Amino acid sequence: MPTPDGGAYYAECTRLLAELEDAESAFSGSRPRGRLHVDAHGTLARRFIVPRLPAFLEAYPEIELFMSDGDRYVDLLREGVDCVVRAGTLTDSDMISRRVTELEEITCASSAYLARHGVPRGLDDFEGHRMVGFRSSASGSVLPLEFTVGQAVREVKLPCALTVGGAETYAAAAIAGFGLIQAPRYRFESELASGQLQIVLPQHPPVPLPISVLYPRARHLAPRVRVFIDWLAEVFRDVR
Repeated sequence: MPTPDGGAYYAECTRLLAELEDAESAFSGSRPRGRLHVDAHGTLARRFIVPRLPAFLEAYPEIELFMSDGDRYVDLLREGVDCVVRAGTLTDSDMISRRVTELEEITCASSAYLARHGVPRGLDDFEGHRMVGFRSSASGSVLPLEFTVGQAVREVKLPCALTVGGAETYAAAAIAGFGLIQAPRYRFESELASGQLQIVLPQHPPVPLPISVLYPRARHLAPRVRVFIDWLAEVFRDVR
């Protein structure tokens, strides 16, 4: 078994050899090939990326794609990840970020919750209401609700009976009646259509959710990464 230093040395050598191979491929004009590791939030991957992957892999049959599922911070170089797809405003200056779309967000709650607590009619009508808390993995704090008022944004924090750290649990908590949430509209199309969830305060929508792809700033961009990022931008071009 290698020592920790030996393992780190081997990983660095492997990375350098891969970058050398990528550079040779780029200059020789050969087709993109090799292992491509993409980390994407599971809901985004399942809804928008995976259904369209057959066309990508048919166009680039020599690429071997590995997709990991997460929304945590990823050390791309250390973990061997080529690029990540993330939602939200990004502040990591060590990465190059390319925004591919902005998703419409809504404020919603279950019909059962609204029957008990009433439907808020304005931003001063939250008496007796609560929200499902969502704890940011980046800051560790519970995110407030955000409402647009003209060109400004107003933040509102309500009591939380339940705080979560994952998008799917966040959605499930709203459906179960734990309070108001804000999330991309596409995630709840069926629940909205059935009446299980209702949109509230549509006149003050949340700020749209940016979707970006990030990759290391100091690293040579391999052909397989470049074609994937360009393809991803096309996938999200008409998504709102």
